[in-house]
Amino acid sequence: MPDSAVMADSPATADSPATTDRISVAGQRQLIWWRFRRHRLAMAGAIVIGLFYVLALGADFFAYAPPNHTDGGRTYISPQRIHLLDGAALSPHVYPLRPGRDPETFEPTNVEDRSRKIPVRLFAHGYEYKLLGVLPTDIHLIGTTGTPAAGALALLGTDEEGRDVYSRLVLATRTSLAIGLAGVTVSVLLGALLGGISGYYGGFIDSIIQRTIEIVRSVPTIPLWMGLAAALPRDWSVTRTYLAITVIISLIGWTELARVVRGRFLQVRGEDFVLAAELVGCRPRRVIFSHMMPLFTSHIIAATTLALPLMIVAETSLSFLGLGLRPPAVSWGVMLQQAQNIQSVALSPWMLLPVVPVVAAILAFNFVGDGLRDAADPYS
Repeated sequence: MPDSAVMADSPATADSPATTDRISVAGQRQLIWWRFRRHRLAMAGAIVIGLFYVLALGADFFAYAPPNHTDGGRTYISPQRIHLLDGAALSPHVYPLRPGRDPETFEPTNVEDRSRKIPVRLFAHGYEYKLLGVLPTDIHLIGTTGTPAAGALALLGTDEEGRDVYSRLVLATRTSLAIGLAGVTVSVLLGALLGGISGYYGGFIDSIIQRTIEIVRSVPTIPLWMGLAAALPRDWSVTRTYLAITVIISLIGWTELARVVRGRFLQVRGEDFVLAAELVGCRPRRVIFSHMMPLFTSHIIAATTLALPLMIVAETSLSFLGLGLRPPAVSWGVMLQQAQNIQSVALSPWMLLPVVPVVAAILAFNFVGDGLRDAADPYS
């Protein structure tokens, strides 16, 4: 896009009368978008987050092996190379790998069986699943011909039970992001609701809510998480444990937003538009949700974006410590739990690969949150 077009579309760099008129009549959402897109790190973070959620929605499509498929003959296989050329022709293929040991150092190694080629192609048939939880299919982004992909491919290696790390990492992305999103949704609803009630009514109700917030915030977060998570019965199913972890994280993460919303309600509850709404007979619920809460929508969105990485870290930490999700569930924390011993780090460093999406997701959410927080007040 030419520079002139960018300047004409950006309110911060344009000085022409036409652009000034556009700014004067632009709505709040348009002003927020103009300012947000100038934050390059925030835009890059938004793209990364979008890719993460596309990966999470189509996790089974992008994976090629069931997450809990084990193979005792393929333990600790290092990341496998895909050969793109067969002579001068483009023919993606892999060679079967078998574990072995170096005759001099006795370290585990992988030996390629060059006597057999396994073709690799896009949109291949594999294990059956439901796309988006609705459409039954067995098409996967990548697969093999003539041999099941679960026993032929190891793009990011395998673990101590012969499970494919790449497929588990893709499916773990869905679990960890879903828990973070669900936890933030519940905590935002609690924070906005209780903070709004506290700031609007004041008095005894305000005191009760604020004392509750102080009690929750006075307890160290990690020990509180550990105590609540350790209280979960060990015989619970994966689904019940998943829901319980989401609730635990949500019940601790609402206090900060509640205080922010309360402070802003205290600022505006004496404004003319609030008094006018009360005088015409609007009920408190309508005043709170229809007249006051929309003023803080942008701030709530920014707070939500900044809270998401904390939720992801909470789930990862609990699962890493063995207090959160447990196998057969697959999450970033569950995968990292398998890399706690020094043998995994020294002999199979690819077991630490779940650290990469954790760091990338946290950075992306923080960049987007910073950009939204800066853009939430487009008139500054």
